[in-house]
Amino acid sequence: MRASKRPFHILLVEDNVGDIYMTQEAMKESSIPYSLNVVRDGEEAMSYLLRQGKYADIVQPDIILLDLNLPKKNGLEVLKEIKDSPDLGRIPVIVLSTSSAQDDIQKACDLKANCYIIKPINFDKFLKVIKSIMDYWFTVAALPGQ
Repeated sequence: MRASKRPFHILLVEDNVGDIYMTQEAMKESSIPYSLNVVRDGEEAMSYLLRQGKYADIVQPDIILLDLNLPKKNGLEVLKEIKDSPDLGRIPVIVLSTSSAQDDIQKACDLKANCYIIKPINFDKFLKVIKSIMDYWFTVAALPGQ
């Protein structure tokens, strides 16, 4: 049982409107208190995480759901910057990608992704994946600040 009463903060880094919608809908099924923020490209993700410009007052996320195929800066570049940063490196990053390519999986693991999940296309399966992520990271795992 967690001590903190504040909602979990989740950052979704995703450019596909359909995947954003499915994630939002899937999370609505959870009884776990959360806030979800969405950024739509890799540069915006880093501005958010570094609290630059309009993101100066954000609360750092407890976890990051990161797509790999992003405009401006791809997910692997974002992952590297996050994990190389002393301030950001401890935030769990869950790569959530349609890619099942072993090369992508290996690169993400080499860059210290906390896990790599292949996005199901079917909504019911996607719902189960998001529920599993929320259950594990917010009820089983211990996170800093929670």
